[in-house]
Formats: sequence, structure tokens, C-alpha cells
Amino acid sequence: MRLVQIAQRAADLDRAARWYAQLLGAEPRARFDPPGLVFFDLGGVRLMLDRNAPAALVYLAVDDLDAAVERISGAGGVVRSQPHEIFAHADDTLGPAGTREWQAFVEDSEGNLVGLVELRAA
Repeated sequence: MRLVQIAQRAADLDRAARWYAQLLGAEPRARFDPPGLVFFDLGGVRLMLDRNAPAALVYLAVDDLDAAVERISGAGGVVRSQPHEIFAHADDTLGPAGTREWQAFVEDSEGNLVGLVELRAA
């Protein structure tokens, strides 16, 4: 079994599509309006922005956590939690052994909380 799609609430599709395009550095793959859906590709998993979906807490991997947070903050975005270390992976149970997991939390344009994750060498 594998994850296929994540739905995220987006009251304003245009605003949400711009916000996620900026965060992900990629334009939407598809838009269907009506009924009010925008799709992004996250490495084979679809992120669906949907006017009628409930809010979800989505965690996205980024290559440079500090730069991502700065980019969001610089664009007037809300940073709820600055980058901080969450966990050191001693084995491969939840991530590559010998890495440290860093996270930050931001709000998207619709008020949804989004976790940003970077794995750093120990």
C-alpha cells in the first residue's frame, strides 16, 4: 500500500495555488473549477487543494529548512515555529540512521498548519 493523495482545505483556490507554488517551487499540475480543485505533484503523491476538504496537518520535506522559512516569512507568511531539532535518528526506524530531523511550522494562505522537515547529517 502507498499514499496516493492528500487533500487540504483551500477557501480561495487562486491564493492557495500561489502559496503552494511558491513553497514547492512548482506550478499546479491540474485545476478543475468547478468543483474547485487544484493539484500539485509531490514526488508521485498528489496534493489536492479543495474548497470542501477539512484542514489537514501536512508535513513536507525541504532541502533547506532555514531558506524555506525565510522565503515564507519574507513573503509575509506566518511562521508558527522556527526551525528546531525534533529527533536524532540512531537507527532506521523513522528515518536514516545518523541524521537529525529538524522541523518548522508555518501557516499556508488558508490558515492551515504545514510542517516543514529537513534531515541533517548528525
